Parts: sequence; C-alpha cells; structure tokens
Amino acid sequence: MSNTFQVDLRGIVDLLSHHLYASPRVYVRELLQNAVDAITATGSAADGQVQITTGEDELRITDNGVGLTEAQVHELLATIGRSSKRDELGFARHEFLGQFGIGLLSCFLVADEIHVHTRRAGAEPVRWIGYSDGRYEVRPGEEREPGTSVTLLPRRGAEHLLSGTTVRELATLYGSLLPVTVEVDGERVTADAVPWESGRAALYAYAEKVFGFVPFDIVELDVPQAGLKGAAFVLSTPVNPATRGGHRVYLKRMLLAESVEGLLPEWAFFARCVVDSTELRPTASREALYDDGLLGETRDAIADQLRGWLVRLATTDPRKLGRFLTVHHLGVKALALHDDEMLSIVDQWYPMETNMGQVTLAEFRERHGLIRYAATPDEFRQLAAVAAAQDVGLVNGGYVYDSDIIERLATVDPEIRAERLEPADLATRFTGLDAEAELRLRPFLAAVQRRLDRLGCEVVIRAYEPATLPALYLVSRAAAFHDELTASRDRADDIWGGVLDALATTAPPDRPQLVLNARNPLVRRITAIGDPELAGLAVESLYGQALMLGHHPIRPADAALLTSSMLGLLDRAVPGSER
Repeated sequence: MSNTFQVDLRGIVDLLSHHLYASPRVYVRELLQNAVDAITATGSAADGQVQITTGEDELRITDNGVGLTEAQVHELLATIGRSSKRDELGFARHEFLGQFGIGLLSCFLVADEIHVHTRRAGAEPVRWIGYSDGRYEVRPGEEREPGTSVTLLPRRGAEHLLSGTTVRELATLYGSLLPVTVEVDGERVTADAVPWESGRAALYAYAEKVFGFVPFDIVELDVPQAGLKGAAFVLSTPVNPATRGGHRVYLKRMLLAESVEGLLPEWAFFARCVVDSTELRPTASREALYDDGLLGETRDAIADQLRGWLVRLATTDPRKLGRFLTVHHLGVKALALHDDEMLSIVDQWYPMETNMGQVTLAEFRERHGLIRYAATPDEFRQLAAVAAAQDVGLVNGGYVYDSDIIERLATVDPEIRAERLEPADLATRFTGLDAEAELRLRPFLAAVQRRLDRLGCEVVIRAYEPATLPALYLVSRAAAFHDELTASRDRADDIWGGVLDALATTAPPDRPQLVLNARNPLVRRITAIGDPELAGLAVESLYGQALMLGHHPIRPADAALLTSSMLGLLDRAVPGSER
C-alpha cells in the first residue's frame, strides 16, 4: 500500500520565511525573475516588457513572455517543488535562472491569494487562483495577448510591502539592470546600459551612488569561464582588514544580493565589486553564491586581475602606487607573504620606518647591505638612536607583516641578507676602557653593583655614541623571556608554578646590563664623586631613566627604586634643617 505526502502550505511558507529568504521583500525579485524567464523563452528578450501596477487592494505584474497552457498550469503551479518547467519549456538552458513554482510560493509571504492569468500562443487563456491554505482553482481565462499576469491580494499587515513606493524601490533594486523594460506604475526603473559598459566616468558616478565613496581607482573585471563582467572599486580611505565588505552581485542581470561574500580573496579587502555572471550558481535562497569549484576559479581570476593592476601601477605610475600603499599597505603586505610579484613591489616601493628615516627595503640595502631589523616597536625604540650613532642601520620590523616580509626576502633571494638585531649585539660595537681607567673605576663599579644586584642587573661602563646618552639598558631576548617566566611563576599557584618551573632553563641567561657611557659628562662626574652613597643614588636614577627611555616594563621593585633614588637625590639637593 502506497501513499502520497501531504503538504501543509502554511508550513512551507513559514519555512521559506524563517529559514530560506532573509526578508519577504524578495517576492518582487521572484516575480521579476519569473517574468524575465518567460520573456527569455520567447527568444526576443529585447522586446520584453514587464509592467507592474500597484493599488490599495492588489499588485499586478504583467509580462509578454511565453505564457502557459492549462496542462502546464496544473503541472507547474500546483505541484510544489516540481521543476518540469525546466524540461518542457527549455528552462534547462543556462539562460534561465528561476523556477516558476518555488519562486511563486514566495508571494505567499505577503499575500493570501495569488491570481495567475496566462495564455500561451495557440492555446486558450487560463486563470489559476492559489490560496495560502493550500487550495487552488483553475478556470478559463479572458482573452488576452500571449503572456502572463500575476495579481497579489495582500495579507493583513503586509499592505506596506505592496505599496507603490516600496514596490518601485524593490523593482529598481533588483531589476534595474535587466535586459527587458520594467515599469512600475508607468515609470521605467530599468537602466539603458550596465555601468561597466558605459565608460569610466559612469563607473565613478555609480560607485559614489551605490557604495557611497569616490574610488581611488577602478579595475575592470572579466572572467570568461564564469561569464562574469564588472568592476572592482578601490577604496580611497583605509579600512579594517578584519572587515569583510560585501559585493554587489548580479546573475543574468538580476540582483542576487548587495553584500555577497567570498567573491574576492581575503587580502583584497580594499576593493568593493559590482559584477554580473551567467554561470555562477546561486544558493537555494538566491541570496548568496554557491561555493563550488567555479566560484573558486573566479575568485582566483579576480585576484590575478587585481594583482596585475598593482604590477601595472608599479611600472606606469609609481607615485600613484605609493599613494595606494600609504592607504592599503596591509592588504598588499599580506599578499606579499605568498606572492613573489607583490613581494617585489613591497621591497621596491613601500617605505618602512628605519633609524635613518622612511625608506624602502631596496634603498636600505643599497645603503647598508645587510638588513638589520628589530622585531618589535619597543626593541626599535630602545635601539634606534644608539644604533644610528654606531652607523648601524635598523629597520622597525614591529609593524604587521614587516618582519615576515624581511625574512621572506632573504629566503626568496639568497643575495639578500637579513638578521634580527639583538640588543646585546650593540655592546660589541662599544669601546672598552683602557686598563688604567678600568682599575681606577673598579671601586666605583663594585659599589654601584651591590646596589643593583637585587634587581638582577649588571653594571658596566663603555664608551659609545651619542655622548648625550648617559646610560643604556640592554637585555637579550633570552633574558627578557626568563624575567617574564620568573614573574609569571611568582604569580601562579602551586600547580602552574610547577609547570613553569619545568619550562625554565637550568642555567639562567646572561643578566641584563646597565651600560654607563664613559663619554657622557654627567657619567664622568658621577664616577668622580667621593661619596659612595650619592654615587649609588645617581646610578639608580640613571637605571630608572634607561628603563623608561627604552620602554622596558617597570617591575614593582624597579618602581620602588625609582622612588627611593629620586627622594634620596632631592634630600641631598635641598639643604636646610627640619622644623
């Protein structure tokens, strides 16, 4: 014994409303799509006419398309999910996007009754009336020209969605680029031409009207395998790379959605696109693109065209490329991590921060040969001035992707050498004192060393430039990591303390150094002080200043030392008796 499924139309409509379509407003798109498909089936889309009229009690859309016979009305409009129209009417061809049955169901989102009056050439006219409770009627229709009229009687509470203002707005949104003439209450809403076929001036005006900005530049897009044409509008202002801007996508000149994602690679966040495709597939709701192999190929092809635009700029208009990189360097640098052409563009044209000013990596190599870089902004601030005084060029690699790009350059081109500058490396360029001076300063160094031992810092004295800098605090990465690990272990409970103990090295690294500058007049006066207490306070103050100038973290013990040394020096500097 076999049975047929019983379909609850109200349940189907609820499913469409809450789980398929984002908004009931899509009913206008579905009606337009059915009308355009019916016109396309006649083979003369250029003569196609779609008339929409609105009133207080109904909305009517009329087309001069192929129309339906009575048998097709029973077959297509009364069988939910049936797609035989694709076969019987030739709708399996790629020129057609919609399906009459499912698309018509969307009208029940806003209407309680749908009246379809249709006639196919050589057949009798037919009237089909569908009700939201699942009933339908088929009657003989009045004489009319071949084509179809669909009339909607609004559901209570949905009248505003069928008003003239709303329908005109939606018909313009979805159908302004359709290849047939669409009118709403006698007013044409279709454009004479698509924007990417109307010249660059029209594209600039289109971007300002639709996206709300004047593009920095426009890249015309053409992907034949997807039947895609359009334009990418390059933003003229910075944008957050984490923000994935949507793109305006048309399928066979019908708007799919205003904010489609996945059309461009992630690095191309600086562009907004408007495109039309004849081959890309929509999802079931026809509000997004189906992510299949063709969409992947299309994305790669668009990426190649954007990359080609950047390469052309580098050749034909370097100044414009420089302006672009100033605004959108993050996207190009992200691409440079994987693309050799973009890596070359960044190398040649993107200025990076160095202790010699803003220069490109190519210029930096010409001056210094080896690319020495600091991996963090704090390291760069600590070392920039001292490195410059030693005639050591230093690049700030602390910005997003910069260190990775420098390292990738050295990997791709074996002739390019790059190394991260260790703070301790600078000490090798400092000049040591002669034996007599070392012997003379030994008591002084021993006294101040005892005061800084509790802070885990070694005091040394060297001669280096600039002479205006009295002291420099140098700490290796290993020592910095050891200090952070020790601080974390002190704050952790017993369980995590044991884990951190296991991570600690058996032999601690070299201690940080406070390097006093023998060429600095203040340091020379401090070393000549006969009062060990006053000399100790002075060196403690230099220690605190070196920490702050180098943007090093201030521990509680460091903060206490800064306070006590400052108060001690004030006490020595301000004479007078207590009252």
